[in-house]
Amino acid sequence: MFELTINDKVYTFNFGVGFVREINKTVKVEMSGVTEDAGLTMALTHIYDGDVIDLVNVLDLANKGKSPRVTKQELEAYIEDPDTDIDKLFDDVIGFFTTSNATKKRAEKMFKSLEAAANE
Repeated sequence: MFELTINDKVYTFNFGVGFVREINKTVKVEMSGVTEDAGLTMALTHIYDGDVIDLVNVLDLANKGKSPRVTKQELEAYIEDPDTDIDKLFDDVIGFFTTSNATKKRAEKMFKSLEAAANE
């Protein structure tokens, strides 16, 4: 479990199979006449690039079904707070993607590929 404390409340986030199922539904890609779910792949790319909108969406989906439930507005306010270390938050989320059993294989491969492309 990944946790964030926002306004003195501890929120839990899970990047499990249910999360993957939900996030994959958010993006459809057609290749050679075959439509495939690609939400996780797109989210990993956008998180790596520092996209705060995808960060909010990822955290929102990872908190789905949890109690307490964080709102997107609370997540946005947390990210906008000057006391929030946004670089650490991105690093923590990336780190969690690479350790969760449901996402680590895809995340490690994607992040390695993105790093190699950035170093070219």
